[in-house]
Parts: sequence; structure tokens; C-alpha cells
Amino acid sequence: MRIAWCITGAGHFLRDSFDVFKELKRKNNDLKVTSFVSRAAKEVIKMYGLQNDLINISSGNYLEECFCEQEQGASFPKAGRLLLKKYDALVVTPATSNTIAKLAYGIADTLVTNAVAQAVKGNVPVYIVPVDIEGHIESKMPFFIDREICQKCEICPPVRQCPNKAITDQIDLLKCNGCGFCVKLCSYGAITGGLTKLKVRDVDSRNVKILSELEGITILKHPQKVHDFISNAKIEVLTDK
Repeated sequence: MRIAWCITGAGHFLRDSFDVFKELKRKNNDLKVTSFVSRAAKEVIKMYGLQNDLINISSGNYLEECFCEQEQGASFPKAGRLLLKKYDALVVTPATSNTIAKLAYGIADTLVTNAVAQAVKGNVPVYIVPVDIEGHIESKMPFFIDREICQKCEICPPVRQCPNKAITDQIDLLKCNGCGFCVKLCSYGAITGGLTKLKVRDVDSRNVKILSELEGITILKHPQKVHDFISNAKIEVLTDK
């Protein structure tokens, strides 16, 4: 199978999405994954320390490339592959509420939204995992310094030894690569990346519903459903043979 995987700049479901594709690659030697990475996703992938995992999933060979939005120009030419029957499916996971809103109203001005538009036009099935569907969600945050715990040590090991010089009185997430080295260095446990509970906005829930009713698009509630789809599709192909 050949899958186009679009990644947007959401932290929620990000690790789950990577875990699914790593598992699929491990179990399916013939699976090819091309990654389409939004501008925000490139930053967030670094924050969560997932750059090497991305390279392992999309190694750089033909139909296994990694296309970053800022390198694609305004016309996003690589999205045109989805009109040429190069892929069996397009998967967007995780999908931010911003991406969902654009897709719901037919806006295709980013690499990911343009790829989805081209896929629908080319009759390539699209599977989308929104991060904001309904109710409340628990999302794991990138590393941060809890100021109520921080002792503001005159000699601060995390500041001195951070390999990316990402720490001052707070962590610069645009420099952080998610290595977690600072967590071990802080004697007071002031650096963490714990869970936070978020309320899904009504407008985001409505946009998901609108999108779910559009032709060619299937909404999935969790990245694990992507694993189920690809596994079932492979079984069907073998059965047909």
C-alpha cells in the first residue's frame, strides 16, 4: 500500500499518530508512506522530539519522501500526486481545528488542505483524525518550567547543560527538541510535560460535523483507527488476489 500522511501542528494525538505509523511500517514491509508536513507541524514535531521517528517512517525514497510546507512554494506541486493515483489513501492525523475549519468550507491554501482537495478530486479516500471533536480532551503538553516549583537556582544545571540552549527562565519551544535531558537535571522536579484538560469549542464540533458529511472524507476518532483501516485494506487486497 501507498499512503499519503498529512501532519498538522497539533500536540494532541501526535505521539499516537507516530506510534501507529511506526507499528504499521514494522508489520508491513511493502507499506510506503509519504509525509506532508505543515509549517506548524514541523515545529511541533521538533518540540516533541519526533524528528528521527519521521525519518524512519518516510525514509526519502520514491513515495517515501517527507515534504515540508515551507519548501513547497505557493502552488504545493507535490500535492498534485494525489490526482495521479499514486496513493491508495490520504490520512490526516492529527488534524487541528484550524485545518478542519478550512476543509469544512473548501479552503485549500496550505499544503495539507491542498492535498486533501486534490485527493477528493482524484477519488483518493481521505481519512481525518480531528483533535477537537466534542466534550473534553486530555492532551500532553511539551516540556515547560513550573514557576511555582522552580527555585531560581543561581547555578541552574538545565540552563547550563541544555544541548540546544533552549532554557532561560522558561523553555523556548522553538529551540527545544524534546530530548527531556532537562527533566533529569532539575533536582526540584520543576520541569515537566504533563497532561492538561481542554474543552472543545462548539464551533470546532460543528466544523467536524460539516466535514464528516462531505463526499470522499471519513472522520476517525482516534489514530488507532488508521491502523485498523490499513490492516483491513491489506487483508482485502490479499483476498482479492
